[in-house]
Amino acid sequence: MPPRKRPRPNETAMKMVGALVAAARVAKGMTQRVLAEALHIDVETVASIEQGRRVLMPNVAEKMDRVLGLPGLLAVAANRMPEVDMIPAWAEEYMEREREALALSWYDTLTVPGLLQTENYARAVLGCRVPFVGEEKIERQTAHRIQRQEILTRPVPPTLSFIVWEAPLRDRIGGIEVYREQLRHLRACADHPTISLQVLPLGITSHAGLDGSFTLLETPEFQHLAYSETQRGSFLVRDPNEVSILSQKYAMLRSQALNFAETKDLLDRLLGES
Repeated sequence: MPPRKRPRPNETAMKMVGALVAAARVAKGMTQRVLAEALHIDVETVASIEQGRRVLMPNVAEKMDRVLGLPGLLAVAANRMPEVDMIPAWAEEYMEREREALALSWYDTLTVPGLLQTENYARAVLGCRVPFVGEEKIERQTAHRIQRQEILTRPVPPTLSFIVWEAPLRDRIGGIEVYREQLRHLRACADHPTISLQVLPLGITSHAGLDGSFTLLETPEFQHLAYSETQRGSFLVRDPNEVSILSQKYAMLRSQALNFAETKDLLDRLLGES
C-alpha cells in the first residue's frame, strides 16, 4: 500500500472554517463566483478556502462577514485558530502583510535578512536545510525570496531598519565568491537612502536579543505586528503587549549596535579581508 499522506497541521481547522464559509454562502443564495466577485478575489480562491486547502485570512474574513451578512463570525474564526494550527496560517499572512507594510524592523542572528540577500546567497542558505528538499524546491524558494524584495523598489518603499549580528557576516555560506558578493550588496544597501542597516558586534557585554530573531511590521491600517520563526515553524504576534515588548527589545538593540558609519566601516573591513 502507498504510504498515507500526512495531513497539514491545520487541516482540520481549515476544513471547518471552509465549511462555515460554504454554508453561509449557500444560505445567502450566492455561487462561489458571485461571492468572489463581491470580494474582488479569484473564484479559485473561494473554492480553495471552502475546501480547506487555503487559509482564510482575517482581512478576507472581515469582507466575507460584510458580504454574507454575518456578525463577525468568520473574522472570529480566522483570528482564533487553535495554537497548534497557527503556524502555517500566520506564516502565509505575514508574507501578505510584508508586501504592503508601511514599516519593517528586522533583527537577525543567523543569516543576512531575506530582504537583503543576493540570489546566490539565498540559494546557498536554502540549500543548507536538513533534510535536503531537492534542487527544484530550492529554486522555487529562492525565486520567491528574491521576488519579496520588490518592496524595496516600490515607488514609496516602506521604512526599513535592519539589525544583523556580526556572526553571519563572517560565515562563508555558499563559498568565498558568494560571500564577497553578499558583502558588496550589503555595503551598497548601507548607502541606500531608505535602508537603515546596523551590525550588532561580537564581544558586547549586554545583549537585548538573546532570545532570537524577530521582525516588527506596521500595516497600512497602522496596526503593529511582530513575526518570529523557530526551527519548525513561525508565528505572527498580534497582542499589543507582546508587540510592545519586542519593540522595546528592538529599541535597545539599536542602541547596542554599531551606528551607521561604524557599520559601513566594518563592512569595508570585511570586504578587505575577504
